[in-house]
Amino acid sequence: MDINQTIANYSKQPITHQLLKSWLKDYKRPNDKINALKSEGVLASVKKGFYIAGPKSYSGQPENALLANHLLGPSYVSMDTALSFHGLIPERVYAITSMTTKASREFNTPIGLFTYVHLPLPYYAFGINTVKLTNEQCAMIAGPEKALCDKIISTSGLIIRSASNAGSYLLDDLRMDEDALKRFNIQMMDEWLPDAPKRESLKMVIKMIKGL
Repeated sequence: MDINQTIANYSKQPITHQLLKSWLKDYKRPNDKINALKSEGVLASVKKGFYIAGPKSYSGQPENALLANHLLGPSYVSMDTALSFHGLIPERVYAITSMTTKASREFNTPIGLFTYVHLPLPYYAFGINTVKLTNEQCAMIAGPEKALCDKIISTSGLIIRSASNAGSYLLDDLRMDEDALKRFNIQMMDEWLPDAPKRESLKMVIKMIKGL
């Protein structure tokens, strides 16, 4: 097996340590070979046991949303990252924020900051879509409605007490587009409420969107 070519063939996918060792099963010291591949720029380490193809062997790299799904699982991309992905907020987002059923944590990697925020089940499982990023890559990303709900639930100190309060937050603070909000699936958001944290705040957001 030509390990350099194999890694190049996987340039659009994350590569685990276990997968590397399966490719290097004929080597007496596979970890030494992995370190050599890193030194040569054929392989790049994202975190311990998690790699992507290095600059000498790839024709691109996995999309950050796909990497986020794999860095810590279960998880899906949400909050500002998903709102930006859906074109709902004007700002570019540099950190990749995801939701997880595990403890909140973050990974500061050579390719960016990946933040994970804890959510409880069953609320966690609502509103997640499998999104095709490229012909070769798909990722789990919150739909627009879930991304907004996650943002409100997970923003420390944010309490929305009225529909006008919600309007100020969505339209002035987040600078969301009114026409985009009018397309939100309000019925679906209503169905999440019994299991959602910050129910009263979410009710005010739903009320505000209904009034647009």
